[in-house]
Amino acid sequence: NDPNAHENFLKINRAYEVLKDEDLRKKYDKYGEKGLEDQQQGGRYESWHFYRYDFGIYDDDPEIITLDRGEFDAAVNSGELWFVNFYSPRCSHCHDLAPTWREFAKEMDGVIRIGAVNCGDNRMLCRIKGINSYPSLYVFKTGMQPVKYYGDRSKESLKNFAMQYVTSTVTELWAGNFVNAIETSFASGVGWLITFCAERGDCLSYQTRLKLAGMLEGLVNVGWMDCGTQGELCDNLDVSSSTTAYFPPGATINNKEKGGVLFLNSLDAREIYQEVMQHLPDFEIISAASLEDRLAHHRWLIFFQFGEGESNVQEFKKLKFLLKDEHIQVGKFDCLSSPTICNKLYVYQPCLAVFKGKGTGDYEIHHGKKILYDIVAFAKESVNSHVITLGPQNFPEKDKEPWLVDFFAPWCPPCRALLPELRKASKHLYGQLKFGTLDCTVHEGLCNMHNIRAYPTTVVFNQSDVHEYEGHHSAEQILEFIEDLRNPSVVSLTPETFVELVQRRKREEIWMVDFYAPWCGPCQALMPEWKKMARMLNGLISVGSVDCQKYYSFCHQESVRGYPEIRLFPQKSNTAHQYYSYNGWHRDSYSLRGWALGYLPQVSVDLTPQSFTEKVLNGKDHWVIDFYAPWCGPCQNFAPEFEILARAVKGKVKAGKVDCQAYGQTCQTADIRAYPTVKFYPYQGTKKNVLGEYIDSRDAKGIADILNEKLEAMQNKGKRKKSRNK
Repeated sequence: NDPNAHENFLKINRAYEVLKDEDLRKKYDKYGEKGLEDQQQGGRYESWHFYRYDFGIYDDDPEIITLDRGEFDAAVNSGELWFVNFYSPRCSHCHDLAPTWREFAKEMDGVIRIGAVNCGDNRMLCRIKGINSYPSLYVFKTGMQPVKYYGDRSKESLKNFAMQYVTSTVTELWAGNFVNAIETSFASGVGWLITFCAERGDCLSYQTRLKLAGMLEGLVNVGWMDCGTQGELCDNLDVSSSTTAYFPPGATINNKEKGGVLFLNSLDAREIYQEVMQHLPDFEIISAASLEDRLAHHRWLIFFQFGEGESNVQEFKKLKFLLKDEHIQVGKFDCLSSPTICNKLYVYQPCLAVFKGKGTGDYEIHHGKKILYDIVAFAKESVNSHVITLGPQNFPEKDKEPWLVDFFAPWCPPCRALLPELRKASKHLYGQLKFGTLDCTVHEGLCNMHNIRAYPTTVVFNQSDVHEYEGHHSAEQILEFIEDLRNPSVVSLTPETFVELVQRRKREEIWMVDFYAPWCGPCQALMPEWKKMARMLNGLISVGSVDCQKYYSFCHQESVRGYPEIRLFPQKSNTAHQYYSYNGWHRDSYSLRGWALGYLPQVSVDLTPQSFTEKVLNGKDHWVIDFYAPWCGPCQNFAPEFEILARAVKGKVKAGKVDCQAYGQTCQTADIRAYPTVKFYPYQGTKKNVLGEYIDSRDAKGIADILNEKLEAMQNKGKRKKSRNK
């Protein structure tokens, strides 16, 4: 007898279908519900052979990082050098390259980041990056345009190409620069890795030195010395055969037995790198007594640990250098030394958090991958955004200022994908809306109190008003949702207001109405597009929506048989339909807007050769003309845009249309070479030139701005002419 039984059964059935199917499950993990929109319940199931080429080629390679749309920009802008392979699992050349790319990745591991993007999974990302063939190999580095690789696909060629972009240098040390180079470096807390090349023994090759300089950039300087020409200096340093040594800051250079000098027996770049990294000092441990004061005056990235026994990733020692430009300091805090502080910050397990320089109240816990590039991206984003971690003590229950709160669980992939989008949105709304995140695995009671049943659930609290966000997980759509809360573009209709506003509308008024049910997936997907469309139609067409779960009898009475049902109620006339239903395939804001504008009465004038000559060329008005052909698709798409333009410039510029299929000679005389073409014919006291002035835009607002600029320039010119005559 539960009225929600049927709806709940459908949800369970849908969840089961997704979780039992590996492919759908993978899509859900990456994109959440959004990734399942093109999958219908009870869809057909194919054999393994159908899917075998859909799996990522590099998903299981530790040295190759597979990037998706959500993390790509953060990764390539982290400050590290990236070489990325854009591929398709269905491309044979991509499979041919795979063994070489793996070998190349192993050899360059630590020098540069080797990435891969599966364009089968990330079509939009690949389209944005201009990828039109597979495999496409690109080098990315902050502050530099991406560079495409066109060479042959051998490991050696790839290596030579990549090393061009490793900007670290290897210094040749000699009697003239040795003391100054060492002392300057030591003074700034940076040590030296030096390979001494003598007649006996092996020193590091040029390529190995260069690789080490890239791997240790910002942490250790790399140099070499030729003992054949610098014999006296090598003798003073007690170097008699080829050797490689790391001199930490403060080491006693001329006495190798003392001062912590590390002698390295390996000639392998990776092994030397690991030994030197282990030798570098760990992060500063911050005491409980000084924590509050330290966090109040500087930005910090803090690793919270529980005791000394935990293993640290040596690569994280690069964080200090990579975050230097953002003025972020890096430290460690042991929660066992002060459990009270960690409990107050809701830290109950090892994690890391960014403190934004305003004390312990303004911070954000990291929930991403424990990988260097992800931590760097998080730290840079977090200190420059306005998202904070919430708990019972700072939850904005009765706050006078509006808040956007994201209720999430760290184990949920769509939740993690939403967090960077919230940071982007918070930068645009600083001072207008506060942003916070609440971890429901830690604060279960608070989430239950707010009836949170799914993750992520994003809610705007504006004193007593509570609004739940239902759009896609992108900064752009969050900003649109907030804008819509401030200035609602869609009228929520009841049966009474529907009769009053829609059925009894004024004669010239047009309405568009969406009949929906809140539980219906396609309705939820339509809602942000519907609001966006309403904003684009503002002032031209009124837009409303009817909740058919709430007003079921009314919707039944209006013969609504499925959801969403989109209807347009045109201007009233004796012969007009009562309404038109939208049956289009696409339900995005632009498609819906284009369809609706087709029902607006025409403001522009259809011109013949005779009226074009009389009114436009010989008349005393300014004209903007759309030269089009009825069969041309772009012309059909532009037609509603031109009508908006005609309304926008009404009273200042007249708008006309010329059919170039019917009146080819007129268009030929006006030098029309493509459809649609927009031209401006200003009246300046004499007969106008038939060629007019070409307008290079297909956007109503853009064209209106261009016309207004031209009119203003003509007006100013006229004023100057009058003043000269006086």
